[in-house]
Amino acid sequence: MTVTTIGPEAEAKLDWIALTEAMVAGHRLPKAEVGDTVLRRGTDTMLTRSAWIDGMGLALKSATIFPGNQSLGQPNLHGVVALFADRTGIPEAFLDFALVTKWKTAADSLLAARRLARPDSETILLVGAGTVAQSMTEAYRAAFPKARFHIWTRTPASASAFARVTGATVEPDLESAIRKADIVATATMATEPLIRGEWLRPGTHLDLIGAYRPDMRECDDAVMRRARVFVDARATTIGHIGEIMHPIASGAISESDILADFYDLDSGRFQRGSDDEITVAKNGGGAHLDLMTARYILDAVGS
Repeated sequence: MTVTTIGPEAEAKLDWIALTEAMVAGHRLPKAEVGDTVLRRGTDTMLTRSAWIDGMGLALKSATIFPGNQSLGQPNLHGVVALFADRTGIPEAFLDFALVTKWKTAADSLLAARRLARPDSETILLVGAGTVAQSMTEAYRAAFPKARFHIWTRTPASASAFARVTGATVEPDLESAIRKADIVATATMATEPLIRGEWLRPGTHLDLIGAYRPDMRECDDAVMRRARVFVDARATTIGHIGEIMHPIASGAISESDILADFYDLDSGRFQRGSDDEITVAKNGGGAHLDLMTARYILDAVGS
């Protein structure tokens, strides 16, 4: 048995638009079966996600998120990804965790933005200056070639460092930055809302990436009331992530207000309806998307 090992050098063969199209194709297959487990010790988390798509295969992804690592000069996130053959369950590939995570996360948001953001969007605000925000500058440029990036964080030094690497413009005030943005992408560890609904102008697309636990959220109830709300997968967001759970619990929205997920792409329900509406896409990043990404990467490396 030969198992392919794929490292970060494979990135040279990957393409953002091609991966979003692979995700569209993956959602035409039978609906994924997914399973998640979360173990916690204070702020430290171990997240294990698995997925099986009939006709594509199986994937297992385990990650540890230790926020305190930053003070030790270590990355906050570590993990492993394994891909298994659909017919036999035999391991096919072990893939670099950071590679799969980067491309899955950013392509998830890019796919939503290609359907929900205005095609003429140019001003893109990134809230949070971590590795996800950096990968979003690469991904968004693939679909919005005229994009001008702006960055806001709570820590001015982090924003300045991000700007030096990406060429983004540092924004000192979050509210004013949001009021002039076409696309707002949040990639933070917030447990209390940062984004206020009253700040969003008509036509804005809000890409919510950061929250992944029930106690985490990046926008307030007013955002959800004003916007047309979409998720990448109902099964891995509703009842699992605070960004959706809290506004449902408060009565700001109901589950029926979640208009579509990626399994509705071909139906036409996952799309912007007018230039002046506000759209929200919650990026939950389920394991089925890791599976689609791992399969795309393996195919791209072999081609």
